Order: sequence, then structure tokens, then C-alpha cells
Amino acid sequence: MTLLSVNLNAIAQLRNRRDLPWPSVVGLARVVLDAGASGVTVHPRPDERHIRRGDVFDLATLLRSEYPAAEFNIEGYPSEDFFTLIDQVNPQQVTLVPDDPAQATSDHGWDFRGKGNFLTSVVQRLKAPNRRISLFCDPDAGTEGVAAARATGADRIELYTGPYGGCYDDPDRAVRELAALAHTAQAAKAAGLGVNAGHDLTLANLPAFQSAVPHVDEVSIGHGLTADALLVGFAQAVRQYRAVLGS
Repeated sequence: MTLLSVNLNAIAQLRNRRDLPWPSVVGLARVVLDAGASGVTVHPRPDERHIRRGDVFDLATLLRSEYPAAEFNIEGYPSEDFFTLIDQVNPQQVTLVPDDPAQATSDHGWDFRGKGNFLTSVVQRLKAPNRRISLFCDPDAGTEGVAAARATGADRIELYTGPYGGCYDDPDRAVRELAALAHTAQAAKAAGLGVNAGHDLTLANLPAFQSAVPHVDEVSIGHGLTADALLVGFAQAVRQYRAVLGS
């Protein structure tokens, strides 16, 4: 069974178009959790162009008080501000990404071998009881890359599925991308790492991903699910994704 964590960034980005409190990030977090999502994901960026620092604390309060079994996954680059935020909020999962603050969205995984010493020190600093650390991983990292990720002390990798998501009009390329993702997922499992996945997964491409890529513990989906929710509502969108995932 693969769990679903709903990324709330797109909701926050829509809200931020106006100086108004809606759509409510916390309110829609309730909706997706009531519909059966296992948790929520946010990626607070320094410029607060979508999730704001205040949202992170509001969501932490919501989860502690109303949904103690749900997981809070916070993504980000390991800056000093990020360390401070994690210490204050204490989420169940931290996903580390190698993003430049100016990037529109995450678009590549870590260089595990080149950044191994750096990541090891970061993972050690963030480790805490009942908290897992996941590292954003390119789909073709393979056995050597996964071994280097494992050596940092991380608990999981998150497969970057953006290249696969971009194959919506190129089925031959999609097959190649799925093969790379499957190989990396198998290598991660063999190395003792859990496997998450995320980026541009949709109701259209998720079934093939589920069929081809083994050992995926959790997917984080935001943009595609939010687009579907514009048509069917957030609760129904969550139910549809959960049905595909078997969760």
C-alpha cells in the first residue's frame, strides 16, 4: 500500500494572489485529511511565494490537536532558517531538496556522492526520535547513488518523478523513465532505504507508475491533485488518488 500526502503549496499560492485569508490552507488540510490522506506536505520557501511560515505553525497545531495520526512532511533546503523551523515544528518527516531559492519548483535530486559529507552532517543535525529524513533523488540515481544516499544516514529517498510526469505526450520516453525509477527504487529497497515519490504525478500517469515502480511507501502530490480538485472538489480528488494507490 502506498500512502498519499497532499502537498498544499498550490492552495497557498492561489490564496497569495490576494491579501485575503482564502482559500484556507488549514481548512483544506482538514478536507483532505478527512477524505483519508495520510498527511500533508509543505515546502516553505524564503520568499513565501506560496506556503508562509505562519502556515507551517498553523498546520502543526491542526495536526497535533485534531489529526494526531497524520504526518507532517516539510520540504526544503537545509539553511539555518530551515533548521530553526524544523526544531520549532518537529514534523514527522523532513524532505531535503537541493533547490536554489529562486527556483520555481524542485527540478533535480541531490548529488549524493559529491555532497555526501554535507548531507551526512545535515542528516545528523536533523535526526530526532520519531522523525525520518528523506533525500530528493534523481530517477536514474541507480545502485551507486542510492548507496551514497544510504551512507548519509537518511531513512528514505524521494524519487523525483518530474521527468516521468513530463512524458504525457511521449509514451516511449515514459517507458524509459519508469524503468529508471524502478531500478532506483529496487536499489533503495535493497540498501535498506524507504522510498517516497513526487512531482507531476496525476490520475492519468499514476497507475502506470504504481505498476512499474515497486516498494513506494508514500507519494506527495499537490499540483495534479489541486487541478483535479477544481473539477471534482478536494475530498473527491483525494478519494480518487487513494483508489489508484490502494490506500
